[in-house]
Amino acid sequence: MRLVAKGLRAVWRGASIGAVCVALCAGGGLAGTAQAAEAAGDGAGAAFPSAVKGWKPVGKYEIDAQSQAQGLAGVRPHHGKPYMYYAGNTSIPAPVRERGWSHIGDPDSSRGYVFDAYQGGGDATAKMFRVTTPAGDAYEYVHPLAAGEAMNNSFAAVSPDARWLVSGEWDTMNRLLVFPTPMLNAATPRTGGTLPLAATIELDRPVKDIQGCTFLDEKRLVCASDDSDAKLFPVAKPLLQIELKKALDGKTVTGHVTSLGGLPLLSACPGAPADFETEGNDYDRRTGVLRVEMIPPRDCAARATVYEFKRKR
Repeated sequence: MRLVAKGLRAVWRGASIGAVCVALCAGGGLAGTAQAAEAAGDGAGAAFPSAVKGWKPVGKYEIDAQSQAQGLAGVRPHHGKPYMYYAGNTSIPAPVRERGWSHIGDPDSSRGYVFDAYQGGGDATAKMFRVTTPAGDAYEYVHPLAAGEAMNNSFAAVSPDARWLVSGEWDTMNRLLVFPTPMLNAATPRTGGTLPLAATIELDRPVKDIQGCTFLDEKRLVCASDDSDAKLFPVAKPLLQIELKKALDGKTVTGHVTSLGGLPLLSACPGAPADFETEGNDYDRRTGVLRVEMIPPRDCAARATVYEFKRKR
């Protein structure tokens, strides 16, 4: 399958990585939001209480839940200002939704390219990654489900060398999926097509409801879990670290999972952990800022919060 969309226009607001990509989504290009966040920045917002180990809270800001709260990615074009890209339920381009791709997951970006993760309905036999180039052209890479593979496509996480794309399924998992990165890995076609599974990351303990993962470096990922049960880990909504035995090379590798603690569950609206929803995350390796999205309960759910962290020294 191939889709090419040209003529993307964007408005850049601010000069930092906290700036927001405001994209004209109808008709193609980026599937991103058309509404800016109020205060994206490198720790520009107020600090907050946090139980996450090894990371200090440095800021938070609000975003629109419907158009921005499925995930986020920092984008650094070669010849443009860096910006934050957000994906949400209402940001799926109409032609993409009409072809049955009804859910968008947590995106990622590498070398100015944006990678969106799509899935269809419960009877889907494939999942899709949509790549938008720095020029605004979009191409679709469809992965037919392998035996035993769930139809869910929760996130895209591109390795630091840009060669491998990691994705996840849903519910309780003992693995993550590894694909050649569309367009940036020479093994993939340049203008869309079929995307085969390259390998898996076999985890040394199960994880549940992973909404997003992001690479800290070539051997470590941080993943945001929406698990509220506190059975696999002693806290609800854990932030997990996965340490790979070796950097990804297209072959199956093992991953050691540890919990860094529970993500903040802060809202003016009361609710149990299950009333909150963890969404995507992103790590900027240049600024050292880790961002995680959280949707609050009930009457407050129209606005999501992005929590920002930096490593403790």
